[in-house]
Amino acid sequence: MSTGDILRFEVKAATELGRQVESKMSAGELIDDDIMSSVVANRLAQPDTMNGFILDGYPRTIRQAIALEEALRSQSLTAVVELMVDEEELFARIEARAKEAGTAGEDARADDTSAILRKRLVAFGRETRALSAFYESCGLLIKVDGQASAEEIAATIADHLVEALVRQRSAMPRKGE
Repeated sequence: MSTGDILRFEVKAATELGRQVESKMSAGELIDDDIMSSVVANRLAQPDTMNGFILDGYPRTIRQAIALEEALRSQSLTAVVELMVDEEELFARIEARAKEAGTAGEDARADDTSAILRKRLVAFGRETRALSAFYESCGLLIKVDGQASAEEIAATIADHLVEALVRQRSAMPRKGE
């Protein structure tokens, strides 16, 4: 589940949440931890997440990671994947995404500008790097080359997740033990 998609839907639907986050999203600012944590907790309470889920864009801060642990209750994270992409490639991708939207006759995302990406990269450096170090210290972080093709990235992530699930399941106590 993509937290960005959830928030963009709320903005488009002009919900109270959408109105709260629209200006921050357009400016490329991180959404408040409490709001993001509430959005994710509500989504994780849905029945379709009971057998597993993939979160995209959350958590981004240590505070959000703590809220995620609380929202998971008896479940635990299997892995945290960080896509490693250099800044030049990120700028090229948002430029391409904006052009594709225009070609398709759609409006480009308001946050697809170089200035906003720079802001988001600063926030990433300030908040998310500490989170990566935290998950690495827990043995959960998987770093994946995000500059490969989409197919290669998906295959690499799938391989790592299978390995992580096997490790997690083998560490679980068996019945009668």
